[in-house]
Amino acid sequence: MNTPLAETLSVAMLVLVLVCAVVRPFNWPEAVVAVPAAVLVVATGAISPAHALDEAERLGPVIGFLAAVLVLAQLCDDEGLFQACGAWMARTAAGRPRRLLMQVFLAASAITAVLSLDATVVLLTPVVFATAARLGARPKPHVYACTHLSNTASLLLPVSNLTNLLAFAASGLSFTRFAALMALPWVAAIAVEYVVFRRFFATDLDAGAQAPHTADAPELPLFALVTVGCTLAGFVLTSAVGIDPAWAALAGAVVLAVRALIRRSTSPKALLRSVSVPFLAFVLALGIVVRAVVDNGLDTALGHLIPDGTGLAALLGIAALAAVLANVINNLPAVLVLLPLAADSGPGAVLAVLLGVNIGPNLTYAGSLATLLWRRIVHAHDAEVELGEFTRLGLYAVPASLLAAVPALWVSLAVIGGG
Repeated sequence: MNTPLAETLSVAMLVLVLVCAVVRPFNWPEAVVAVPAAVLVVATGAISPAHALDEAERLGPVIGFLAAVLVLAQLCDDEGLFQACGAWMARTAAGRPRRLLMQVFLAASAITAVLSLDATVVLLTPVVFATAARLGARPKPHVYACTHLSNTASLLLPVSNLTNLLAFAASGLSFTRFAALMALPWVAAIAVEYVVFRRFFATDLDAGAQAPHTADAPELPLFALVTVGCTLAGFVLTSAVGIDPAWAALAGAVVLAVRALIRRSTSPKALLRSVSVPFLAFVLALGIVVRAVVDNGLDTALGHLIPDGTGLAALLGIAALAAVLANVINNLPAVLVLLPLAADSGPGAVLAVLLGVNIGPNLTYAGSLATLLWRRIVHAHDAEVELGEFTRLGLYAVPASLLAAVPALWVSLAVIGGG
């Protein structure tokens, strides 16, 4: 296929895949459109079979890791971890919405970092709805916190977000060094989000206070907590000895799965459903379509825009470009496009891309798949998400969070080093 035609077809397929992921016509899984689109760009020669195979091989370990983490999060929910979290928030909030917001920030930040942003969106958001209702608090600030923190609080660990897994693979960093470099930006971004939320939702947080919730707390699922703790330790250990951390995630998922099957609290069918095979197929197909767009000129165009080096100004420019691109084409395609371009400048540039594609999506609905999923969950609870309000909140939170997180990354690189 000649270059102009290949470029046109690749861009058209990417736009089609993203639009269908946002709209989900007939409630189809994202893969229904993405997989045929990937097949089409290969069949027509817009991307060579060799490049498509390279992309599949690059994404394979990442997709396997994601599958294990999805199963782990679902089994933790089956064990009652999120219900216990909701009871803790209700008890310690003492009937005060501002304190409940703090508890939601703490819980969502920890869950996002350890069990991935999908756990926060899919499993914690309904718990937050129920907790706010029990306390008589207006749910909006707390529910909005779930979607913002599913993006912002996913900066800390390689396992927190699919974008992190991709950046982790491209950075060449160990698990512990990745976490050490991202710890200060993670804290800085979350702190700014909290300040913005307190001011933006001041009226909602001053209303609806009631007496503390006094219902009996559910039993803490110690086995699940210990398993998650051991899995985190496994991430560190496997990374230190040069083994793919996906094996640690798989081990944690297997331990909880075997226990759940023995106790008959789950079934093989339920476990397979938690793997979310259609979503994994969508990720792989999207990667191939994005690679077709990159091969047909996008990398050249962006190569002229992305700053060189890892000075503070360069890091700010890289993060800003990544944030803009995430809101234009979604954060997953954005990170797939930008990582190869940033990798030449070293791990610092890769992590700056990550700041942009993780914090930036809080500006628009289409910025991340997690936000799109969150919207469906909110609508399922008969609540509304106003586009204007969501965007205004993003305009306050996103630039401020980036202006706090990027200098924090620059400091971390200077103190710890990116080697």
